[in-house]
Amino acid sequence: MAVLIGFLYYAVRMGTPLLFATTGEILSERAGNLNLGVEGMMAVGAICGYCLGCFTNSLLVAMAAAFLSAALCALIYAVLTVTFQTNQTVTGLALTIFGNGVYLFIGRMLTNTGSFPALSDAAHLKRIVADNGIPLLRDIPYLGRLLFSYNIFVYIAIAVAIVAWAYILRTKVGLRVRAVGENPAAADAVGVNVNRAKYLNIVVGGGICGLGGCYMAFVTNGGAWNESWINGMGWIAVALVIFANWNPLKAIFGSFFFGMFNVLMAWKGNLSDAFPTVLGWLSAIPNEFYQLLPFLITALVLAIESARKKKNSAEPGYLSVNYYREER
Repeated sequence: MAVLIGFLYYAVRMGTPLLFATTGEILSERAGNLNLGVEGMMAVGAICGYCLGCFTNSLLVAMAAAFLSAALCALIYAVLTVTFQTNQTVTGLALTIFGNGVYLFIGRMLTNTGSFPALSDAAHLKRIVADNGIPLLRDIPYLGRLLFSYNIFVYIAIAVAIVAWAYILRTKVGLRVRAVGENPAAADAVGVNVNRAKYLNIVVGGGICGLGGCYMAFVTNGGAWNESWINGMGWIAVALVIFANWNPLKAIFGSFFFGMFNVLMAWKGNLSDAFPTVLGWLSAIPNEFYQLLPFLITALVLAIESARKKKNSAEPGYLSVNYYREER
């Protein structure tokens, strides 16, 4: 039982940046804009949030910097796709390239000059982002470790997803946003400001993606510089939007489910020893397969979604299609 709880615990930790990114992308797609720049926004949020957070020794500054820098990238995307009507797919891919370029430029520059901040030097910040959990509750046998022993990012990610779900599916403003994603001409005809709804959701969604990058910097990588902090998480998040059926509440479970695939390589030995009859075969599989597995599952999700009937799909009807008001 201890091994299983430990595996699930790390699956939640690994799934948290996916939850941030998936929630942010859902906000954008619900307004009708497919933003494939998630990877780039996470990268910019990671490097800006980490560096400014360490320099100021403040988690609040780190999260604000991550949110605002990624939101600025999303704003660029919004200006190009909403105002200038550029192709959403191409613009999103360009944003990924741009964001990764900014991330590498800042990281390499600080590393080469010996100025890259170490998390250990920001003692106050290091304590906050550690897995301290909730006092007393974290001491409950089994459930304490599984539910109440995480760092603050995990609980913020879950709270953001719940708020996003309530906003999209339980408010009048969210209803207007869904109308914009389904049929912007009809929404425009009844007085909804289509462009404002798109800008708001794209920018806020981008900022939330940046928080996922901030998590990757502080928790997943522990501030140790390398050139692949995000490591494809943004692309997995794009598929997770489909897996969660454009529902932030379902994204909570989907993100932690995908997190399991990301920790299998490190835990295959423990799982094989603890459950030899059922999972003894895990140790025989090469590590390279486990590295491939999250992306393989992502490809399968996309393939299955494109093949199956869309009767129960919540995919916005006008997703990735630009709205020309003059043609209304």
